[in-house]
This record gives sequence, C-alpha cells and structure tokens, in this order.
Amino acid sequence: MEIVVLIIMILVAVSFILKLACHKAAGIAAICAVAAVFTGYSVDFASMQSKTMIADWLADTSLMLDIAVILTVDVFVQIAFCILYAKSCSGRLTRNEKIAFYVTGWFPGALIFPVLLALVVELVFSLPGVDFALIGWSAAGAVAVFFPLAAAGAKYLLPEAELRAELIFLVNLLIAALGVVATVNGRTAAAGTSEVEWGALAGVSALIISGAFAGSIIYRYMNKRKISKLS
Repeated sequence: MEIVVLIIMILVAVSFILKLACHKAAGIAAICAVAAVFTGYSVDFASMQSKTMIADWLADTSLMLDIAVILTVDVFVQIAFCILYAKSCSGRLTRNEKIAFYVTGWFPGALIFPVLLALVVELVFSLPGVDFALIGWSAAGAVAVFFPLAAAGAKYLLPEAELRAELIFLVNLLIAALGVVATVNGRTAAAGTSEVEWGALAGVSALIISGAFAGSIIYRYMNKRKISKLS
C-alpha cells in the first residue's frame, strides 16, 4: 500500500509541474507562492503526527475510500482542463466552457497539498532535534524554487503546450487507475501484496511514453497537412 501511495504522490507532483508549465511566469509564481505558504504553515500539523498514526490511516479502508473520492474529483477536474484545452485550440468554446476552462486552468489540484504535507512529515521524521519552524520554512523555500524550475524544464523539454496537456491527461488517467488499486487493496477476494511488479510498471510506463511520442508525431503530421492545404 505504501508503495502505491508513493507512486501516486510522484504522479501528482508530475501533473502539478506539467500544469504549471501551461501558465506564464506570473501564474507560476502565484501558484507556487500558495504552495510554499501552505508548506511552511503545515509544519505545526506535521509535527503532531507519528509513523504509527500514518500506518493506521493507510490501513483504514473507510478513510481510503474518502480519499479516493477526493482523488476522483481532482482527476476529473484535470481531465476536464485537458479536454477544454484541446477544444480551445479550434477556437470553438462557448461562454460557459470558457469559464470552466479558466477555472480548471487555475486549479492547481487538491492532491498536491497532501503531497506537500507528506513531504514535511517525512522531513520532520528524518531530522530529529531540528527546529520545526526551520524545517517547515526551509521546505517552503525549496518548494518555491523547485517547482518553477521544474516547470521551466518542462517547457524546455516539451515546448508544445498541446503535448503537455496530453501528458497531463495520461498522467491523471494513471493516477485514477492507481487510486482504484489503493482503494480496493485488501478488500477483494485476492490476497493483497506489498511487492511491486517492476516489469509491469515498466511496461505501462513505456506504453504511456510511446503513446505520447506517437501522438506528438501524428499531431505534427496533421498540422503540416493543414498548412500545406492552406498554402
């Protein structure tokens, strides 16, 4: 269960970075400032947690079901943004769709905040004896620096916004699938396992990457055809 949750957290961070890359510098700064302030102030709550309490939370199936609802809503919003973005490329958004596109575009994702909280909790556990405020605000500074740099790197590696939106779509589909796995783990007739099928994980990752690459090639080919018809 812990490994599945960790993979979901990594994917949430990747989705957050790709979403940041869809904004301009001012938007990136504003969203990262909110994330950094949350990280700094979350240290008081993080310092009251224990590994036993966290293990109990992960074993609490009713709590995991509640979290799955939040995860589903978050994934729905991110996928809605991708669909609206794809539709906006044709310039045919209605008034309500434009409002929804604006709202979903500025929504960073609810799951990124539990991920940041988990980061602070892990730092508190790893640095015993260090002042909690120092840990929290140092983590906040790291968040304020890392995510803008990561967003800039995503823009550099993926200069086409359409490709970034496609990757957000695929990553959130994977988050939804892993959320189902985390929810039903230990509740089905099959025996649960904590082992990771690295071969299967590598296969899924390769499938996603190859699909994104093929989509990029097809998109460029279709664009060239449209341009050749206009010229």
